[in-house]
Amino acid sequence: MTNQKRPSKIFRAQTLIFAVSTLILIFLFWLIYFKEAASDQGLEWVSTLPTLNASLNSICFLLLILGYRFIKKKNKPAHIASMLGATLCSALFLVSYIIYHHYQGDTKFLTQGWVRPVYFFVLISHILLSIPLVPMVLTTLYKAATKSWESHKKWARATFPIWLYVSLTGVLVYIFVQHLNFPSA
Repeated sequence: MTNQKRPSKIFRAQTLIFAVSTLILIFLFWLIYFKEAASDQGLEWVSTLPTLNASLNSICFLLLILGYRFIKKKNKPAHIASMLGATLCSALFLVSYIIYHHYQGDTKFLTQGWVRPVYFFVLISHILLSIPLVPMVLTTLYKAATKSWESHKKWARATFPIWLYVSLTGVLVYIFVQHLNFPSA
């Protein structure tokens, strides 16, 4: 009887992960490309959110590296703490990102020349890899929480490099938009 319940429980968890991930992605697409920006008049703090987002991505990147090193050294408690910290940073990033885009809408990149295709390559690869990342992270965490260690390892091997890349390119997108974004003369 417990063998029949377990697949059902796993199926429900995977369905929930897929549903939550899909809703997040649909919401973000609507927020960035269709929702009109709200007024941020009197809300000067909104302009600080891109820096906060880049900081959260940087911290996430470092925690992922630490988590990887800890598990290679068989320090499971430190690995768990690092990975939960990376997850928290990613969740806080998502909240901050949503708030920022609620007020600012889509951000345009105005710089011309060689930097423009580099920026768009980084941005597009960042976006495309962030789409499967949400369900991958949630599934990897679920596998750890349910002590499905072999499955967790398989998911982590795929999730880790993508999460690392998305965190790093998130910082690069910030640098491009905040420090290399100049209108054409």
